[in-house]
Amino acid sequence: MGLIMASVFRDLDPATHKSHALHASERMWPETNCYIDLWIEVLNTLRLPPEAMLGFTVTLDFEGDQFPFFKVPLEDLEAIYGIRCTELAIYDEVHHHVAEQIGRGRLCLVETDPFFMPDTRGLGYRCEHGKTTMAINRLDIAGRSLDYFHNGGFFSLSGEDFDGLLQLQLTEEDPPFLPYTEFAKFPEKAPGESAIRQTSRQLLDFHFCRRPTANPIRAFAAVFPAQAEAVAERSFGFFHKYAFNTLRQLGANFELTGSHLDWLSADFAEAAGEARRISEVAKSVQFQLARAVTRKKFEQLQMVLEPAVDAWDSMMGLLAQKL
Repeated sequence: MGLIMASVFRDLDPATHKSHALHASERMWPETNCYIDLWIEVLNTLRLPPEAMLGFTVTLDFEGDQFPFFKVPLEDLEAIYGIRCTELAIYDEVHHHVAEQIGRGRLCLVETDPFFMPDTRGLGYRCEHGKTTMAINRLDIAGRSLDYFHNGGFFSLSGEDFDGLLQLQLTEEDPPFLPYTEFAKFPEKAPGESAIRQTSRQLLDFHFCRRPTANPIRAFAAVFPAQAEAVAERSFGFFHKYAFNTLRQLGANFELTGSHLDWLSADFAEAAGEARRISEVAKSVQFQLARAVTRKKFEQLQMVLEPAVDAWDSMMGLLAQKL
């Protein structure tokens, strides 16, 4: 646990990193949420297909005030890729644990404050405290710098950001925050493409059986206008939080569903199209919501989600025929 510099992926450089196609700028939702985006880029670095893990997206449900922050089940990562990811106990300063695991070739996923993460400039960096997940690839304690996966890219930070992120500025009298941390153990040899496709197809069957029993977008549509009116009574900053946890999670989730189905088989092409229709509607409605909140006129929101409601029913019906 000395003052060491180490990395998991030794040839990875933030200056030359190329993000996966799932993060291409021409997609409707180039970024989805920090956790799934992080895994897309880690799998991309491992030269494994991240599309294979996305079958779980068919299970997305509406929970009254949000579409939950969708995360790949850890069991799926192990079944598909042989990657074992579990919680890492943090009982000492977090950088000591991270350094130990990096030295063992394991990647640590740490819940951190974007206030100290320069890739969030214009959002959280140095202006708002929050919670996000990063994966630390390179840690240089003596040089006060690290490289990390976050959202759709691979970045670096140093100096005061390094100290703030890892709470190195605290005194002995300051109570530390012990962040929730996971660590990923990679297999000596990854499964082949055929095995990955077979397991991914089996997991789609499994997750399809776990899909919501009632159309979640219909449930959302029923409360959406009233929720929009309540959002209009808050600061405009709250609009962004509401939109992120409803329309963005809905749209990004089903755009990834479409990508998964396209990757899996051409037999699912029609269902993939319906998934993308849901994504398109969510994107459009996000702009309509912003206008409604600004103008405080909500009548037009009554039926705007209906095309997505119909697309969900159609997608699930098509998948039922194929699975």
